[in-house]
Amino acid sequence: MKEVFSFLYRGVLHNLTEVCELALVIAIQIIGVRWFLRGPGARASAWVRRGIWVFAAASVVGVMLGFALRFYRFSRYFSPWWGTWGSGLLGCWALLSVMLVFAFAATRLLPRMRPEHSAARRNFLRAANLAVFAAPAAVVGYGFFIERFQLRLREQNIEIPGLHPDLNGLRVVQLTDIHLSPFLSLRELDRAVAMANETRAHLALVTGDLITSAGDPLDLCLNHLTALRADAGIFGCMGNHEAYADAEDYVENYGARLGMRFLRHAATPLRFGDATLNLAGVDYQHMRRPYLVGAQKLVQPGAFNLLMSHNPDVFPMAARQGYQFTVAGHTHGGQVRVEILRQDLNVARFFTPFVDGWYRDGASSIFVSRGIGTIALPIRLGAVPEVALLHLWRS
Repeated sequence: MKEVFSFLYRGVLHNLTEVCELALVIAIQIIGVRWFLRGPGARASAWVRRGIWVFAAASVVGVMLGFALRFYRFSRYFSPWWGTWGSGLLGCWALLSVMLVFAFAATRLLPRMRPEHSAARRNFLRAANLAVFAAPAAVVGYGFFIERFQLRLREQNIEIPGLHPDLNGLRVVQLTDIHLSPFLSLRELDRAVAMANETRAHLALVTGDLITSAGDPLDLCLNHLTALRADAGIFGCMGNHEAYADAEDYVENYGARLGMRFLRHAATPLRFGDATLNLAGVDYQHMRRPYLVGAQKLVQPGAFNLLMSHNPDVFPMAARQGYQFTVAGHTHGGQVRVEILRQDLNVARFFTPFVDGWYRDGASSIFVSRGIGTIALPIRLGAVPEVALLHLWRS
């Protein structure tokens, strides 16, 4: 336990957001325990109270362990399979436990059963309580067993003011956030590649996060991506997980040997008829640093400038530097999204306003793909995985 707490302390220094998530989950669990202890069963039986305390302690320890497994300094003591699934399943329990506490709060708003109620009314209230408690498990189960496998092709028209006629109708296919790991199999990656090839795209882009951690099968991911087909070739940029795994140089070099070019603060001109598409790429842009330092030098006057950046929050700076179109991922479309009072709630919105889809800023645009894989939780809710096909059109 001392080692776990040591890693949690380091986590405070390195990732305050995740620490806040951990603290919030534990706080909600404690609130739920207090409510359960006030129930009639707990008040009537000391054994029930002890059981609640034991289960609560195990839950808190499990959530903390799942959090610690997100850090390489701790997860390296486990095999990639056990570390990833341990963290993922304990994270699922954290989500489910929070939802169960809210479900318990909702049941307290339902009318209480009274002796004078008819049998039909008592049965209805029992069924209502059961449905409220079963809903969280059903939702988490749907995201785990069904939605994260519902890979779709998403087509998006991108209207570009003054686009060169020879670029009008250009098809760009994007794969991002693959996260080949215990959460995503080679079969699913091959399905995404086959879906991308069916689009007969002019250009294929892979915008980062090929894997999740250093122990994941990076070589296999790159080898299978070579099956991508596009007239102008396959290009990519680096994501934050390539940086975390210290694999950026390896991806660049091995990808080049396989015929894929990963642009790292570099640009290359691509000719389509009489038009030039200047394709630029940058490494993951850390939030605490100025964005796109020096990237304005990659802009080619007179060409259509397209920027690949894993994280989309660089978009305002990219637009100011002269990029007409930015292609990004990173957010997973929120991965787990909840609509409350017409507000789309998801973790990604705490980091960027550009979460999912097409956004415009004057003459510049960005498209943010939901990606293919998952991180932290092997769950998707309201953000199905996708291969994105982008049609460039002159407006």
